Amino acid sequence: MRNLMVAVSLWAIAGAANAAVIKVTPDGDAQEKVQTALLDAKPGDVVELAAGKFVFTDGLSLDIDNVTVRGAGPDKTVLSFAGQKGAGEGLLITSDKVTVRDLAVEDSKGDGLKAKGVDQISFLNVRVEWTGGPKESNGAYGVYPVSSTNVLVDRAVVRGASDAGIYVGQSKNIIVKNSTAEFNVAGIEIENCWNADVFDNLATRNAGGILVFDMPSLPQKDGHSVRVFRNKVVKNDTANFAPEGNIVASVPTGTGVMVMANRNVHVYGNEIDDNQTAAVMLVAFQKEYDDADYNPLPREVVVRDNKIGKNGFSPQFPGGAELAQAVGGVIPPILWDGVTSYSKGAQKVSIPANMRLTDGPVLNLNLAAPAAMDTAKPGVEPTVQAGGAIAEPATVVLPAKQAKLAS
Repeated sequence: MRNLMVAVSLWAIAGAANAAVIKVTPDGDAQEKVQTALLDAKPGDVVELAAGKFVFTDGLSLDIDNVTVRGAGPDKTVLSFAGQKGAGEGLLITSDKVTVRDLAVEDSKGDGLKAKGVDQISFLNVRVEWTGGPKESNGAYGVYPVSSTNVLVDRAVVRGASDAGIYVGQSKNIIVKNSTAEFNVAGIEIENCWNADVFDNLATRNAGGILVFDMPSLPQKDGHSVRVFRNKVVKNDTANFAPEGNIVASVPTGTGVMVMANRNVHVYGNEIDDNQTAAVMLVAFQKEYDDADYNPLPREVVVRDNKIGKNGFSPQFPGGAELAQAVGGVIPPILWDGVTSYSKGAQKVSIPANMRLTDGPVLNLNLAAPAAMDTAKPGVEPTVQAGGAIAEPATVVLPAKQAKLAS
């Protein structure tokens, strides 16, 4: 056994020693040069993209483990997909332990940077942008890890996504930090994820700043254990430009933080200001669904110790202006639909409110069921502290090698 361990160690050292830096310049046929480099890379290699503008007519893909794709900086190395003929991603990653850093992706027809079904994916100091500004025809997602574990997004800047700038879906063990999302429909979205820390980010000039959602009929369900803290969520005022039918098309312009149907979500220590609809919204999933295991209600939600400025002064949802007028002219800092029961087939399921909402006042609509606005009995409460204690989720810890990449 000892000899085997020594042999494995020597093999690992030899592999690291043989790691190569594959340098690619933007001149000539960038499509062939970059894709060939990604195909030829071996585990441990660095594909180094020089400063300049790389012009592509198709998307790129990487399926080799333990590769770094590195540019000279997000304002120096630019991957332009403005001439992309298909509708796919800019760069699609399907391998483990990949780092993409120090580069920009512009004008992809589909998502900008996407990782699917991988472990230990890191996006560092990247920019994804649709340079024509907010448009329905822009790609849906900027930085988009999905169905993955150990996700790190650090110092990303995303502008113009027609769904979410930074979107992490159906993943586990996630850190999103030090990033800026602006002029997207949703700035940062965590959907159907388990254990996520979202902190020290700026979400501004989006339709909605930070969303924590759980959706039915997906392979990974019951999103839970999300901490949203030390973020600046300000002036989210871009008109919602999502294609009709997208779930985020229903997010009212001017939403700061929105929690929908998720569990054990803690929102604290953030600056939330100048969002015209509401600082924080807590809502049930409102559409029809066919998923017997799905719980459409937000529960075990804590909103505390945030610095909340002027919000809710021009709510952008049907009946919002009248509702604001009825409660004093502005929507209070926290808007909760108040739903505590839902239908599960022929059965009616009731749950305790289990909320700790201490950054009130709280506008509780007291709806009888999701989206049943005709049953609204709005009331303003100083705080809501219902149910038992709600333990804060543990700090997300990434594998050591990946954690060293973080700033």
